[in-house]
Amino acid sequence: MLSKSMEALGRRRSVIREIFEYGNRRRAEIGADQVFDFSLGNPSVPPPSDVTEALLALLSDREPTALHGYTSAQGAPAVRGAIAEYIEKTFHFPARADLIYMTVGAAAALTISLRALLADGADEEVIVLTPFFPEYRVFIEAAGGKCITAACREPDFQIDFASLDAAITEKTKAIIINSPNNPTGAVLKRETLERLAERLRRAEAEYGHPIYLISDEPYRELVYGDVEVPYLPKLYDDTLVSYSFSKSLSLPGERIGYIFVSPHAADADSVYAAILGAGRALGFVCAPSLFQHLLPACLGKTSDIAVYRKNRDLLLSALTECGFTCVPPDGAFYLFMKSPEPDAAHFAEVARRHELLLVPSDDFGCPGYVRISYCVATETIERSLPAFRALAKEYGL
Repeated sequence: MLSKSMEALGRRRSVIREIFEYGNRRRAEIGADQVFDFSLGNPSVPPPSDVTEALLALLSDREPTALHGYTSAQGAPAVRGAIAEYIEKTFHFPARADLIYMTVGAAAALTISLRALLADGADEEVIVLTPFFPEYRVFIEAAGGKCITAACREPDFQIDFASLDAAITEKTKAIIINSPNNPTGAVLKRETLERLAERLRRAEAEYGHPIYLISDEPYRELVYGDVEVPYLPKLYDDTLVSYSFSKSLSLPGERIGYIFVSPHAADADSVYAAILGAGRALGFVCAPSLFQHLLPACLGKTSDIAVYRKNRDLLLSALTECGFTCVPPDGAFYLFMKSPEPDAAHFAEVARRHELLLVPSDDFGCPGYVRISYCVATETIERSLPAFRALAKEYGL
């Protein structure tokens, strides 16, 4: 007998990956320049020059065994020390290297954190705010938890606290926050997060156990203008940061990130020990060595965010002119567009006839929208605009 749940996951990819694979087949059939693939959050902007320079220096100067060999299970001490120092200098928040765990990207950071926090067989719950990255549900259920949704209000996608109040129970163990958000590009405001922190502190006092806030931060640096992204550990003690360099450094395929346990968290050392154990049990020890050693030279660096801003402005303006309704994003590189019909999946199918690959929002827990990933070449957006105009005309916009 096989694991039926794992077989089901393997036979049905995420909707994002299904559309991406469809795009690969379609490009082979009619040519890449004829397909407008907005499915995957795969940065098209090259990494900053610091990445290339640091890699070349490492490859030239380091002994191969030191560069490519195993690090400590939780990551190279010097790398974790550099990250702790960066957190202290950037966010003015105390950080310890022995509370940082290097991971194979944000997905590993989340799965390790959830496996560490959720008690065996305890029927505990993890709250996610809709709309949310669909794999959250997979990660939570694989760790033995129950995924509970709480809505964000439209159209600004700040937290709907009436919905959150209904979701919090004595079984609540954690809540996942993703700001800037995938799929909306919304950034949770300081007053929203302060109110959330106060609500969770009241729940902790009422139920007599910690409720952990997992801050999923792959898009932290990808914001436009003077938009603030508050640092969650400063607002709420029981916080774990799940960070990835995939988006900030345009390194999604290298799979490098980290978990940071706030030193103010309840039983922080025990939480970290559980993270060590979860990483061991899941086989996520010793994140890619080469890219661990790269990080100290690249902390705080980002790819050219101006390209994403240009793409956002171009696409938002053009789609609004076409008659579509969009959520203006303050960060990340996604545009959340209202479907002109109730069935967003059907709308996405209609868009495919115009070679526009858009992701329907049903699996994000918020029906009636499509996600458009604009981290593509600007030329791709420019060439796609006639197709969007034709799509709008088909719906009488």
